[in-house]
Formats: sequence, C-alpha cells, structure tokens
Amino acid sequence: MSAKAPDHRRGRLRRVLSGPRPEAVPTLVARACTLVGFLDIAAGVFPSFRHSRVHTLAEVLPGALGPFAAALALSAGVLLLLLAHGLRRRKRRAWRAAVFLLPAGALAQLTYRHSLIGVLVSLALLAPLLRHRGEFTALPDPRSRWRALTNFVLMGAGSLLLGLVVVSAHPDRMLGYPSLADRITHVVYGLLGFEGPVGYQGDTSWTVAFSLGALGLLTALTTIYLALRPEHPAARLTEDDEARLRALLEKHGGRDSLGHFALRRDKAVVFSPSGKAAVTYRVVSGVMLASGDPIGDVEAWPGAIERFMDEAKTHSWTPAVMSCSETGGEVWTRETGLDALELGDEAVVDVADFSLAGRPMRNVRQMVKRIERAGYETRVRRVRDLGEGELDRIRRAAQDWRGTDTERGFSMALGRVGDPADGDCLLATAHKVDPEPGPYGDLKAVLHFVPWGTDGVSLDLMRRDRAADPGMNELLIVAALQAAPRLGVRRVSLNFAMFRAALARGEKIGAGPVLRAWRGLLVFLSRWFQIESLYKFNAKFRPRWEPRFVVYGSSRDLPRLGLAALRAEGFVDLPLPRALRRRTPPPAPCTHRLPETRLPEHGVRAV
Repeated sequence: MSAKAPDHRRGRLRRVLSGPRPEAVPTLVARACTLVGFLDIAAGVFPSFRHSRVHTLAEVLPGALGPFAAALALSAGVLLLLLAHGLRRRKRRAWRAAVFLLPAGALAQLTYRHSLIGVLVSLALLAPLLRHRGEFTALPDPRSRWRALTNFVLMGAGSLLLGLVVVSAHPDRMLGYPSLADRITHVVYGLLGFEGPVGYQGDTSWTVAFSLGALGLLTALTTIYLALRPEHPAARLTEDDEARLRALLEKHGGRDSLGHFALRRDKAVVFSPSGKAAVTYRVVSGVMLASGDPIGDVEAWPGAIERFMDEAKTHSWTPAVMSCSETGGEVWTRETGLDALELGDEAVVDVADFSLAGRPMRNVRQMVKRIERAGYETRVRRVRDLGEGELDRIRRAAQDWRGTDTERGFSMALGRVGDPADGDCLLATAHKVDPEPGPYGDLKAVLHFVPWGTDGVSLDLMRRDRAADPGMNELLIVAALQAAPRLGVRRVSLNFAMFRAALARGEKIGAGPVLRAWRGLLVFLSRWFQIESLYKFNAKFRPRWEPRFVVYGSSRDLPRLGLAALRAEGFVDLPLPRALRRRTPPPAPCTHRLPETRLPEHGVRAV
C-alpha cells in the first residue's frame, strides 16, 4: 500500500511548510521595528543620547514627538518591540496594530515637528506592510485570560527595571543623593501616576514623571486588553472526535503501537478530507506538535498531513512530529519536505518468543522468584472485567503513588486509568496481604497497558507503593507477558529508550572516538535523565527494537522543538501559584514506564 501523493500535492505541501518559517518580508519588517523600538527607548531614557549624533536620526523616528518626547518615545519603543515578535510570526493582529501605529506616528511628526523626514521614515516602514499584507494572515494562538496575569507580571517587572534606569539616568540634575530604596519607591509611585521622593532640577522632573506614567499606563492598558478579550482556550478532543478516532483505530489500530495514545483528551485533531485518516497534536510555545503516526488508512495519510500543515500555516505554528515510526517518518518527509532524525528505539516483545529460561534471563528470573517467595501475587485483567470499586481504588493509588506534583506524558501516555470507554486496556496488579494494610488494601503496584490493534498492548504507566519490595516492575511485566496468550495478546510494547543505538554501539569493541564520546555524554546526562538505565531495563526482556523518529522543519527549529517537547511531556513546567490556579479538574494524568532502578516510587518515562 503506497502513501505516495501526486507531485503537485507534494509541491503544495512543501510550499505550505514555508508558511510557519519566517518569510523575508515579515522578518525584515520585524527587525526594522525592533531597531526603531530600541532607538526610541534609548531616546526616552538617556539624556546624553538625545543630544548625540545618533539621535539626529532617532529624533525623526516614530515616538520622539512634541513636548512629551521621552514618554512617547518609551511607549512607542516598547509597543514596537512587542509588535516585532508578532510581525515575525506573520500575525494579523500585529500587522493591524503596526499599520495603525505608523501612520499615527507620521501624522504626529508632521503636526508637532513639521518633519518631512519623520513622515518618510514612518511611511518607509508602512509601505512594505501594506504591499505584502497577504503575508500577515496568521490567526491568534490558543489563549486564556491567565495571559493577562502573565503580562502584568512581566510588563510590571520590565517597567520597574526600565523606570529605575530612567530615574538614575539624570545624576547631574538630582537633588541630593537618594538611596536605591528611594529610587525604587519613586519608580513605583511614578508608575501609578504619583510624585515620588526623588527631586530634580528644571524640567527633568516632568520628563521622568511623564516617562514613568507612560510605562505604567502601557502596562495597565495591555493587561486590561488581555483580560477583557474573548477567551480561546487550547483545543480539546471532543466526543465526536474521539468516536471517529476509535472507529479508525478499530480498523487500523494494529499499525502503530502509539495509536491508542491519540485518544488523550488534551489533544486536538485534524482529519483528512475523506475522514479515513487523522493527525492528533498539541500546540506548545508556538510549536504544533504531533505524536506517533497518523491514525487510519495509509492511503489517506497525505490528506491528513496536508490538513495538519494547512492548520500550522494558518496560525504560523512550527510543525513537528514526535516519536513516529520509520514508515510514518518516510511519509511525513516525502509529503512535506520536512527532515527526520532518529530519536531512539521502542522495545517490543513478541509473546511467543518470550521465556524466563536461559542464562540471559537469569537476573529477571531470580528477581521474580524472590518477590514471589516474599508473598506477592499478580493479577492481569481487562479493565472491563474489574468492578467500579476496585477500579476506583487503583485510580486513587496510581495518583497517590505518582511521587511528583507534575503530571507527565504526551506522545506515549493515555493520561487516564479505568475509563469506561477504555475497557480493552489491561491492568496488571501486584498484591500482598500485610498485617497492617495501607489505605489501598493489599494493592502494591500497578501497570496499565493500552490496546495495540486486536492482538497487542502498549505499556502506558507504572506505579508502585514506595514501601513495596524492589522489583515490582519486573514482576508485573513478566506476569503480563505470561498472561498474554490467554488474553489474545501476541506482542507487547514496553518502554521507549532514547538514543538506544548510540549507547549500544558505543560500548562495543571497535567503536570510534566520536561514538564513544557521544555515549559518554549520554551516560553523563543519565545522572539527571533516565537514558542509560531505561535502555538497560528494557534490554532485560530481550526485545526487538523498533526505531522512532522526530520530524522537524530545519535545524534551527530543534532547540525550540526540544523545549516544546519537554513542556508537553511535563519535564519543564512553569505553573501558576497554587492559589491562582483554576478550580477545574486536573489535566489528564500520565507518568510512565521507567525502570524502577532509578525511580522505584513512581516511574517517570523519558521521551
């Protein structure tokens, strides 16, 4: 079955790809706005700059107008810096604001200064904006009113620091020698529109007062705007979307072990025109991040990918794909012109080939026997075969045993346990009767697997009681593999090991210095991230390794993509203070599949 698209379609998608990348005109305009913004700020802050040769140009820039030149220069400079980022990303609202600001500046130049040069400078920036208005079509990003709080904190801190510079930039006109505390107090009062304790000679007091007032007003106006504008939260998977995805997985779910994770309810989805394929994604820091292969018929993948790229262009998001298979990577790169990089390997165990016999399995065999002699027993069942009372106990135990405040998971985690819609999922549990049972009775550890077609399962999360004996993960994986035949399961996907090939090849005899150095760096990073330990844990079960890839636009996108992936997976998080968080149900939980040799209490999967 070929997923090859016609040449004209592939060419169109390559052109679509160029949408999220900075275009020449938006980039040049953004840089010009940035330069003008910095010059305006410098003209408003430093008196010596206003009398320098550089200021002969700065005086005719938008913002340096009338008797309140310093205040207007600061306001215009900050606004232009804020607009520059939106212009670079081709945002329509940033274009509208710039188109309004620049003619206003030109009119003020002509009215107050009678400066033809000032008018020409403003129009020189306005001309490319109008001529290339078709380049600025990107819609706003998903947002919420918490952006207003973020803006208030950041703009307030920036205004405080910039105001301190304004207050301190006139040492020869200060009355006396005010302390740092007096200067900060003066800035705070000035931002609120009141006179502070610092005095100046001549008109400098008015210049400082108007400059601080302008910064305070700008902070207030932008915060009010963000607080009052309509809220557009990040998209979520609707009931209809989930039903359509489940129908696709029922027909084509056996192709990709990560397919069922597309049902995370904190993802959005785009479908192909025929409805026979779909791509799920989340937007993080301006990166439109898909995970795994497209869902559905391979023949319809190009249509879903085209819709995905169109959506990225519409919002000026950077498209990327995490953890797709080799087949998925080939289709993505062929249809879009994106590049692919091997990210690691997925451990897949064929049930028919698994056995505890033999020397290679001695360590696992001995550990399992030791735990069984300690009185532990295991149960492996479908979710639909458990009662609601027991499911509720497992859910609460899994949440309590997580061990961190941050929920983790995106590309390889479902984010829920025991949902009625997930009756085909497997739960492997470890039990031991204690003289003094804990809050969850004899339950000591939980493994959760999601379906992989009709004859496979994929490991979702691993949780254990911190007081339980070491080796719970090994015990439950072995139990699941041994119970697989009676449950109709022929293949089990375990953990994902990042850079597994480099670790394996780097430790072999004959490895070159570059490969050994790369392996050494990975081993060093394993002190903080489960890289080497996860690989060694997976290798215990003698799996076959299936490569997984990251698909990206260009090498300059990789740092941004890496940060977005870490945020999506929950490894980097900047939460609001607890008192300010929304009182809504928490996001879908998920931590997953790490070897208990590193984090036995909860398991945190590296992605």
